[in-house]
Amino acid sequence: DSVRNRPTYLEWVSKVRVNTQAVLKRAQQIQGRNKNKKQWQAAWLLRAVTCIDLTTLAGDDTPGNVHRLCMKATQPVRYDLLKSVTTAAVCVYPSRVADAVKSLKAANSSLPVASVATGFPAGQTSLKTRLEEVRMAVEDGAMEIDIVINRTLALTGQWEGSDFIKTSTGKESVNATYPVAIVMVRAIRDYFLKTGHKVGFKPAGGIRTAKESLVWLTLMKEELGDEWLSPRLFRLGASSLLLADIERQIYHHVTGRYAAYHQMPMA
Repeated sequence: DSVRNRPTYLEWVSKVRVNTQAVLKRAQQIQGRNKNKKQWQAAWLLRAVTCIDLTTLAGDDTPGNVHRLCMKATQPVRYDLLKSVTTAAVCVYPSRVADAVKSLKAANSSLPVASVATGFPAGQTSLKTRLEEVRMAVEDGAMEIDIVINRTLALTGQWEGSDFIKTSTGKESVNATYPVAIVMVRAIRDYFLKTGHKVGFKPAGGIRTAKESLVWLTLMKEELGDEWLSPRLFRLGASSLLLADIERQIYHHVTGRYAAYHQMPMA
């Protein structure tokens, strides 16, 4: 059915128009929400932790820093503050997948390893090379693949389906922004209403503070509902900087004071 009806969906997509001013106004409204303050804030921050794809995508990644990242993902908040919570996944380059899988296995963790692939971040490699990179990552144990789409096809209207859509690679000059996210999640909502298929959403790039993570959760709740507030349909692509700030906020909630960064375990 999906193949037979695909031209109909493409016709629908081609007719979409965005009211930029209305989107910008909606983005301001969401950023101004105070629903997640005070007594519920800690619970919302913990939900954010469970949706994080804890990521390192540096040119100088080593087995050592990947191992530290994996250990932080399995115990993202200090053990004396919180037990039995993990991030959603660990995300690394294909060449570091085996290191991550080894570290998590040694820690008896079932946390999935995600990997960027298909010529990240530009995607400007041949299809043969892109597919081989995916195969290698999967063979090394990656359970999830962040695919860099062929943007030439997208820009010329040759769309394909997906399980998740992501704001950006995180390596661009502008990455995850709330106005763009609103357009994307409303496309997810419209697609679900037309097809019954639920597509996930992942903002990535520049998300560094606990306050920002709360805005992203608020956006998902108000635009798509509670079902999209889980790692099955929502991920935050972020480094350990975001996790460190969330941990400091939880520490404040528990103790009534803020910890210095040197008091937080490093990733």
